[in-house]
Amino acid sequence: MNFRLWLNFSLFSLLIVFLVTFISYFIIGGVFTSQIQSRLETTGKDVIEVISRYQPAGAPLIDDYIKQAEEREDAIILLITKRGEAILPFESSLENGDEVVKFIESKLTFVDDNTAVIFNGNDSLNYVAQVDYGEKCYLLIRYELTLINSTTRTLRNYLFIISSVVLVIAFIISYSVAQKLSTPIKSMSATAEKMAKGNYEVNFVATDYQEVAQLADTLNYAKDEIKKSEIFQKELLANVSHDLKTPLTMIKAYASMIKEISGDNPEKREQHLNVIIDEADRLTGLVNDVLNVSKISSNIDTINKKVFNLTEFLYGVISKFDYLRETQGYSFMVDIDTDLYTFADEEKIGQVIYNLVSNAVNYTGEDKTVYISLKNDPINDRIKFSVKDTGVGISKENLHAIWERYYRVKEEHARPVKGSGLGLYIVKNILNKHSFEFGADSEKGKGSIFWINFPTVSPNIET
Repeated sequence: MNFRLWLNFSLFSLLIVFLVTFISYFIIGGVFTSQIQSRLETTGKDVIEVISRYQPAGAPLIDDYIKQAEEREDAIILLITKRGEAILPFESSLENGDEVVKFIESKLTFVDDNTAVIFNGNDSLNYVAQVDYGEKCYLLIRYELTLINSTTRTLRNYLFIISSVVLVIAFIISYSVAQKLSTPIKSMSATAEKMAKGNYEVNFVATDYQEVAQLADTLNYAKDEIKKSEIFQKELLANVSHDLKTPLTMIKAYASMIKEISGDNPEKREQHLNVIIDEADRLTGLVNDVLNVSKISSNIDTINKKVFNLTEFLYGVISKFDYLRETQGYSFMVDIDTDLYTFADEEKIGQVIYNLVSNAVNYTGEDKTVYISLKNDPINDRIKFSVKDTGVGISKENLHAIWERYYRVKEEHARPVKGSGLGLYIVKNILNKHSFEFGADSEKGKGSIFWINFPTVSPNIET
């Protein structure tokens, strides 16, 4: 990654330097040449116009104009006969005139008499046109390019040196940036490998880059959640293992007692069989909790809503706890309004209510009393369900965590608490899928209240 970042930055810098150098290299000379050509054309036209206007009697005027134009344009201007003689400006001379005329005529071979030609010579730019000055003559304007070419070469050399320095600096900066970008990512990768091997004490270090810092925060959050999940899973394994072992031991023990002792005693046999049935139900509940959590985690737990009588349904759920009233002395204090209808998944709501009542049974106080309420709230168009225990309550620090998987409040209770720690997690997910309001209120030493707001509907509503 580090090499690729450096390579990409370097290639990008090289491309920019190349484009700047390429454009500058050709534009510098091209702009100068274009400007000189334009000046030569303008000067040539002006000289031809002056010659046409003042010849032949105005030769002194033409001579003065040509000298002024030479000085102004820093060029050599000659009017040359076809014999190779320079006739203007006065006192001018031309060496190798015959060869110059031949060269000029070679350039004018394929053009009209009134057409001017601009061509390159040895370090010069030349303008040539035919002029009638009593005879056919040639107007030659020569602009020396020696100084411009020298200046251009110097500028190009400087540009090459600057481009080389800039390119080296770009390589160094790109390498530094690549290092700064890749180093924290490589560090995170190494840290992630340690975490993958089970070391959750590692820490993903943030950097100056906001995106990388956000990634570090996200990975740290994921690490904490994975660590928490692993702790919860270990607790679940310990809880379920213990809870599975106890009923299995009881089932085996009471089955042996029926076989060896109470098989012929109807009363004792019935008592022992009830214990076996209760423990089997307990095993079924544990397995169902694990299966429900698996469905929730796999997102295959669908909701099938319908209108049903919540009042009658609640009485049916409460009746499942009659054995606790009859055999263990529990009291269920109910305050339920009649004929309240809601729109929800009946089976899933049954799980929710059963888990909340079962949770209250597990954590209620020495009086073994559970309070269940279902009241209509027409002002807010809802049905308020609540279940209250009289236990030791839950501290504010732990209250937010009771809905998590495998969580069980670590408090000392008068009776051993049964369950896998999955009940409230299942409740939370079912109610979230229904988009129902729910929550828990608790105070140390005063028990806990779990509540749900169900929507109230007419029993004849079409769904």
